[in-house]
Amino acid sequence: MEQAGQDWAERAATIRVIGTGAMGRGIAQLAAAGGLTVELADIRFEAVKSAVEHVSAMFDKLVAKGRMAADDAAAAKARLKPVGEPLTPLQDCDLVIEAVREDLDTKRELFAALEKAAGERVLFATNTSSLPVTAIGAALRDPSRLAGLHFFNPVPLMRLVEVIPGARTAGRVPDALAALVRRLGHEPVIAPDAPGFLVNHAGRGLVTEALQILSEGIAEPADIDRIARDVLGLKMGPCELLDLTGMDVSQPVMESIWTGFYTEPRYRPSYIGRARMEAGLLGRKTGEGFYTYVDGVKQEPPEATAPAVDVRPVWLVEGLRETLGVLLAESGVEVETGDEPSPGAVVLYDASLGLSGGHHPERTLGIDAFFGFFSRLTLVVQPAVDPEFGRAALAALLATGRSVSVVRDSPAAVAPRLLASIVNVACGIAEQRLARPEDIDTAVRLGLGYPRGPLEWGDHVGADRVYNLLEILHTDTGDPRYRPSRWLVERAALGLPLTESGTGPSDLLG
Repeated sequence: MEQAGQDWAERAATIRVIGTGAMGRGIAQLAAAGGLTVELADIRFEAVKSAVEHVSAMFDKLVAKGRMAADDAAAAKARLKPVGEPLTPLQDCDLVIEAVREDLDTKRELFAALEKAAGERVLFATNTSSLPVTAIGAALRDPSRLAGLHFFNPVPLMRLVEVIPGARTAGRVPDALAALVRRLGHEPVIAPDAPGFLVNHAGRGLVTEALQILSEGIAEPADIDRIARDVLGLKMGPCELLDLTGMDVSQPVMESIWTGFYTEPRYRPSYIGRARMEAGLLGRKTGEGFYTYVDGVKQEPPEATAPAVDVRPVWLVEGLRETLGVLLAESGVEVETGDEPSPGAVVLYDASLGLSGGHHPERTLGIDAFFGFFSRLTLVVQPAVDPEFGRAALAALLATGRSVSVVRDSPAAVAPRLLASIVNVACGIAEQRLARPEDIDTAVRLGLGYPRGPLEWGDHVGADRVYNLLEILHTDTGDPRYRPSRWLVERAALGLPLTESGTGPSDLLG
């Protein structure tokens, strides 16, 4: 069946793109550059003419930047065919891609009409970002020819494409569409026809946990984002990401995925998102969200600076002395090496898995050691600490030349909590067999820009460490959002990679 799909993709010559907004134009540009004749259709012919002009101008810009040869651009522009009305006869089309507004009734009516106008050989694809493909296909007499083909904006630059079979989509169709996507130079993943498909589903791990941390008063938005960027290596922190997409977009997505999976606790949204949406604190588009924006520029609070305090020695618990201790000593900070701290010393514990007050709570603080001390440091404050000792600890850490985020104590530090949620949500997707492990990782890397796929990331950190972290969070809070996925539990116990499906019944039955 996969070979049949490849053969279809190699033969495909003409597609029709219905809808000439940003997505339709992007799909048309990609397809025309990839050698396909592209028929552009819309109920407004002026919109079609404008789309052809826009895509042609994009090819001209690529030539000016040296990214496309002039002859190739001219050939691509010649492959753009304005046909106007969406139901113009489709005799030459191999595929119709719908990119109209995100409304179920509109899409169903369009495909029902297309089915009457198109021959049986024409495949149908919907570029829906959130509507169930099965529900759209229910309007067809033959829903087997329809699948989702979810491109991401901007289409020419975002290489990922989700190929989404509906419940009645024929097996040959996803293979054919995936092969066509590869022919155009993009990367397909097979995504489930489930709430959020694959990318939006997997993305819940980061943003919902960030809002949970915020709701607990653990850290401010800027520190959550700085930790996400500097410690985890994300291109954008979760709060600034929500500001970019807009809370009016993100909150409904979070709520729809949560309700779509019948209130699964791992996807539970926060009251903070709903309140901010209703208050109009939407982010960049309104000039105010988690940050304030002046002329479109984010106004970020300053980093912590060293307070004017008396210098105090630092005593570290076992395990930190060979790492943080060396770093502090090299920075001129006195590090005590005795079995017990002297009366005036600051005491630092590893707080990556919660903070123990030890015998000296008034001078004990935590340091997140889960990912080492290579970039940003996270200082964890518990309520019994004397502020003078806390300021001395901050000054000692800033002496290393690294930026320091100061957060409140919780069952685990900010960066490990974010990572554990990202990995656990991805494990849940694999556990339910909604997508293959390799597709989960590819979708997240390309669609969300994470430095690693979440399952790869879990293997890199260690499945057993992620499992232990979730167990601590689950036990300490009693919140079922932290219960470890069975996929994670099994692989941590058996020493198997999170990225491998392992042996299943089908492997025995042949």
